[in-house]
Amino acid sequence: MATNDKPLGGFRFWLLVWGLGLAGQLCWNMENQWFYTFIYAKIAKDSNIVTAMVICGAIVATFSTFFFGTLSDRHGSRRGFVSLGYIVWGAFMIVFGLTEYAATDTARGLALVSVLVVVVRSTMTFFGSMSNDANFNAWTNDMTTDRNRGQIGASLATQPVIGTIVGTVVGGLLIGAHDDYQRLFWTMGSIVIVMGLISLVFFRDAPTLTPHKEGGFWHQFASVFDFKTLFARRELLLACVTAMVFCIAFNVFFAQMGNWVIYRLGFTPNLMGLVQGLGLILAMLLAIPGAILINHRLTPWVALTGAVLAGLGLLVVSLQVRPGTVDPTRVFAAANTSLLVAVFLIGAGNILITQSMYMWIKQLYPAEARGQFEGIRIISFVLIPMLVGTTIGNIIIRHGAGSVLDANGMVQNIPTEAIFRWGGFILIPIVIPFYFAARRYFARVKAEAVHG
Repeated sequence: MATNDKPLGGFRFWLLVWGLGLAGQLCWNMENQWFYTFIYAKIAKDSNIVTAMVICGAIVATFSTFFFGTLSDRHGSRRGFVSLGYIVWGAFMIVFGLTEYAATDTARGLALVSVLVVVVRSTMTFFGSMSNDANFNAWTNDMTTDRNRGQIGASLATQPVIGTIVGTVVGGLLIGAHDDYQRLFWTMGSIVIVMGLISLVFFRDAPTLTPHKEGGFWHQFASVFDFKTLFARRELLLACVTAMVFCIAFNVFFAQMGNWVIYRLGFTPNLMGLVQGLGLILAMLLAIPGAILINHRLTPWVALTGAVLAGLGLLVVSLQVRPGTVDPTRVFAAANTSLLVAVFLIGAGNILITQSMYMWIKQLYPAEARGQFEGIRIISFVLIPMLVGTTIGNIIIRHGAGSVLDANGMVQNIPTEAIFRWGGFILIPIVIPFYFAARRYFARVKAEAVHG
């Protein structure tokens, strides 16, 4: 591994790890949070549009990750996919914001605009998954050795947290109380474009990365779906199912959490950013002991703690938080204590689950197909959870007390606390796959210790 010493310890390497990593997480934060409040603020308060965006985005992300992961494995290079992908990714974030000017009050016009925003968002996701999911993540795996595993693991574990905090707090401040989404999308899109341009200059593939071909492209593309091979990797499969159950429960409420805070509880977007961001800043502190436990090979206990904390947060929302019990004019009002505690617990649970399951699953990839196997992670973290969880959430919202007719006779779907309650119910079965996954994890760690 001596050939890796210079790039692994160099400024360029860590600039790319943190620059591309944080830019990517900011982009995902825009797609997974502010895009949906943008729809409610500028297009229509229609949960069907949000659900269509989530589902189409999940399908596109999964295909793109598998396709370009396979392509880069066969090509033996990640560089072009990362650099060009980031540039286009950022550009489409700006284009998405411009759909605001196509908004209309007519039913026919709304249908056309709905198709437009879904297509633009899906295109953006396509390039985001190509650059970030399939190739940036595979590249960090390519560059990982026993000497830098802890540093890279800690970086990748904290980046989603930092990206979410910065995206939530700064995003809310950029939008302000007057829904200035253009300022948000132009700023964040430009950051991603700049990082793409920087990577064109500094990015280098791992010296150990070589082309890996197994027959034709489509044969290799489909090889990861060989269920006999996949089921032979029992620990990987069980860990993916564990992550999938959590992510399904999380997606029941997450896409609409911002709209719940703004349109149900009455906070402005800038205060909403502070409500969620401050809770996440405190929750982020748990990533430090989480990383220590993961390095001591206690990853399952970190994951279990995350699931319990998230479940407690959902319980607090279900029992304590609703309109009338909060003060939407001030973040630090005593009336908001339950809300802030709930956001902290849910955020802490998500951080610990993401941190632990991400590293648990990645270490089980076959070395010759890391790009391709990122697609397996996307299926368990993104595709199935978004298809199932978001659909359940949409059904709950459309049949809940928040669905009312506005002055134009259009239905407004305002999310209520029911989405958090159902998310909590769906989280409970996680104990089953977790138990069997943890048994295999500790058996493997014990065997590795015995054999040195």
